[in-house]
Amino acid sequence: MRDHLHAVASFPDSSELPPVASPQQGALRLAVIDADSGFVHVLSKRLEGMGWQFRSLTSAPPLDELVAQRLNALIVDPTCLGARGWDFLEQVCSALPGLGVLVCTGRSTVAQRVRGLRLGADDWVTKPCHPSEVIARVEAVARRRRRARMQEETGPLVVGELEIRLDQFQAFAAGRSAELTRREFEVLQLLVDAQGQVLQREEIYQRVWGYAMAHGDRSVDVFVRKLRHKLERSSPAWVYIHTHFGIGYRFEAQLKSAADVLGEEPAAPDRPPGALADPATSA
Repeated sequence: MRDHLHAVASFPDSSELPPVASPQQGALRLAVIDADSGFVHVLSKRLEGMGWQFRSLTSAPPLDELVAQRLNALIVDPTCLGARGWDFLEQVCSALPGLGVLVCTGRSTVAQRVRGLRLGADDWVTKPCHPSEVIARVEAVARRRRRARMQEETGPLVVGELEIRLDQFQAFAAGRSAELTRREFEVLQLLVDAQGQVLQREEIYQRVWGYAMAHGDRSVDVFVRKLRHKLERSSPAWVYIHTHFGIGYRFEAQLKSAADVLGEEPAAPDRPPGALADPATSA
């Protein structure tokens, strides 16, 4: 079994390992099982630049090795494992339910993709693909795993009148769903995770959509407008998402004044002289 180690000479002994990194903490621990040397080389350069610890393999390691490495995620091309590729995928997903698994392979059928996802893979990417997309998908998988662990440990997050259920990708007020779409929930969760800090539009787009925002793209503003409307429709006495003009958005639960709740015209928000109204506040 050829084994290439990157970023560190080797993964240290499990007894010496620090706590598993989370997306919030930055660097992840990753293994790549793929015989495509060109793809692995390009991906390796990106991962090294990000400071991630990762291991590159061309054949399946014993499961106890994967357990000892305490990985955040695994990228695997089942085709490089031959006839046992599907069996290995199933064994990994069953033995390591906390491990994020991303299948990255060449052309495949719908039936193959469905099979892989049903065996337990978290995501599927078809080659040729850009390494930035692969990395963004790994981050998203690791983020979802972290949220699931948080949900198990802490239960629903209650903010204002909202109950945010990570296990259902949904927000509730008085037991009624806000009917958020998956993308709207991802925007909400990102803002909540920032713990009151302002997130720039470009950062929101990069972390939710998975790639750089094109000049003039208003997708973030549109989704925040829809999200804000749904939250305030479900919980009309509270304001949750705040706009910072020319910068981005911040999440903080604030009780509205009596005038706002009764529908009286609110005072215009402060903005720099000559600044136009933000499109996200026009709805």
